[in-house]
Amino acid sequence: MRNLKMKFARIEKDISQIELAKRVGVTRQTIGMIESGDYNPSLKLCVAICRELGKTLNDLFWEDESDE
Repeated sequence: MRNLKMKFARIEKDISQIELAKRVGVTRQTIGMIESGDYNPSLKLCVAICRELGKTLNDLFWEDESDE
């Protein structure tokens, strides 16, 4: 499942995939794969992304029925 919540949060902060990747210590491709739903990040990476984007784990990574 695509992670549009993460993508929109990144865009709201005006942060590119490259910049977010640098800040959390991964490649741009990893950020792109998370956003496209092709990669399941570790909890550690999820927390780092949330910190950079000023969001909680629930904000970005919790799936609810409306997301399906």
